[in-house]
Amino acid sequence: MKQGKTTFLKLAVVTLGIIALLSCIFWLPEYSRNSVETNPDYAFLRYPLLIFVYITAIPFYIALYQALKLLQYIESKNAFSELAVESLKHIRYCAIAIITLYVIGLIFLWFLNDLHSSIAMMGAIVIFATSAVAVFAAVLQELLKNALEIKSENDLTI
Repeated sequence: MKQGKTTFLKLAVVTLGIIALLSCIFWLPEYSRNSVETNPDYAFLRYPLLIFVYITAIPFYIALYQALKLLQYIESKNAFSELAVESLKHIRYCAIAIITLYVIGLIFLWFLNDLHSSIAMMGAIVIFATSAVAVFAAVLQELLKNALEIKSENDLTI
């Protein structure tokens, strides 16, 4: 793979991380303040939801770091290595952690009868997108394991 393609992907991952960070710092607090003004009945949820989103940002950034490591392995011609499989495994676990946290959070709000439609919609979007990432990482991890087995068999044959 050419260096330009991996550089573009690295730039995309870093840009995604910066956008998420700026959203957490500037947009999300403002959005929660506006939501509280619009729906004062949900004012008590403002800070718990902000803290919840910030907690779920931790596995998100771990997954972005693992994606950067994976791109570095591809750049250094180490794409078919156990290190790449490990990075994909970490990405999958981070995605599963995010999905689990959001499902638990939505169920908790539902049991409290405080699940506002906008919160439910954002949670569903995050769960759906993260599920796609988890499945994609799992499929790539399995393909990479199979490729490593074939490579290992070929190395023994020669």
